[in-house]
Amino acid sequence: MIVNYTEQGWEIITQRAHGLLAAQIAMQWREKERPERWTETLIANADHDDAQTELEADDLLTPQGGPIDFSMKKFEAEHCQRLHNFSISKSRYIALLTSIHMSFLHKGEARTNPEVRSFLEEQVKLQKQWIKELGITSKEANRAYGLLEWCDAFSLLLAQNEVQPESRVIEVSQGPDDKQYKLMENDSGTLTIKPWPFDKNSFSLTLETRLLTTLQFKSCAQFKRELAEADVVERVWKLQK
Repeated sequence: MIVNYTEQGWEIITQRAHGLLAAQIAMQWREKERPERWTETLIANADHDDAQTELEADDLLTPQGGPIDFSMKKFEAEHCQRLHNFSISKSRYIALLTSIHMSFLHKGEARTNPEVRSFLEEQVKLQKQWIKELGITSKEANRAYGLLEWCDAFSLLLAQNEVQPESRVIEVSQGPDDKQYKLMENDSGTLTIKPWPFDKNSFSLTLETRLLTTLQFKSCAQFKRELAEADVVERVWKLQK
């Protein structure tokens, strides 16, 4: 989950909500540059982090009793295997993009952790197998994943409140077309991306969040109960060319 500390308390964004925002972004991408397997690409964007549902997990709190942000976690074999199982049960193409994403996230840990290295080596073998079976090239697979990674990065910037004030620019990520995209807020309060990678000149994005006023939780059970009972707040961004 994504955890933002605010004046009112903890703003919680589930991993699945973040994935849905990434899929909303992908949906707006230029039609002429979309991967051929577009439906599966959208599903991979939405589901790339679906292995854990916060209300079913037991590793949600820090030793001090605060909620754990996703950035505090490292490689978890069970989590990654579950994500692999979920993705391959839908399609090899979705599993391929998800597998490349796991390699991207954990390649740094593989240098010092044999368990991570072994898992990723197996994933690389599967990636090569799926690319061959699907009849696509490595370049096509990497380009499709490049879109997923870009949408994931953009979604995280929005979810983590990283948009800069006073029209200051923040880099999103290098897109699948090898261009560096930059995000900024206009004087009107709308957002814009330069260069503009979408067909529509304007559209909106939404994200559901939950606010917890308790700052320290005695147990995961307490945290999950309050998360389940919290009101849902929908954040909305308007993007304008």
